[in-house]
Amino acid sequence: MLLSQKCQYALRASFHLAKCYGQGPVRIADVAEAQAIPKRFLEVILGQLKQGGFVASHRGNEGGYVLDRDPSGLTVGEIIRFVEGPIGPVGCMAGDAKENCPLRGRCVFMPMWEQVRDQVEEVYDNTTLQDLVEKERAQERQFAPDYAI
Repeated sequence: MLLSQKCQYALRASFHLAKCYGQGPVRIADVAEAQAIPKRFLEVILGQLKQGGFVASHRGNEGGYVLDRDPSGLTVGEIIRFVEGPIGPVGCMAGDAKENCPLRGRCVFMPMWEQVRDQVEEVYDNTTLQDLVEKERAQERQFAPDYAI
């Protein structure tokens, strides 16, 4: 399953807001610059994430966006499903496509597709934004220059 660019941007924006969680609103321009997301596209994505209850906006000079949920309780899987819909390696696993498949009930591939979906969902659903924040911090510590002599 390939994630759309929009979904990747939504994940990166959410991740940036998770890094700033509890520090007040973050300006769109700051998120866009830090995560290499076109500002105009980011505005649309943040609007959709707001409608989904993932982020909140604050107006004014000190305004911007904040993550509306604790990053330790928000999974990558939730954001992906909100932006992309059901997770699956092939289109015939979702909704009407599954019902309209000419091989429905006798497709030898379906058990394999289900196993792939289950494994991918497990990774996405067991990775929180806080996990990613901590992973980045660990990488930064690992690669930080050692100035001790």
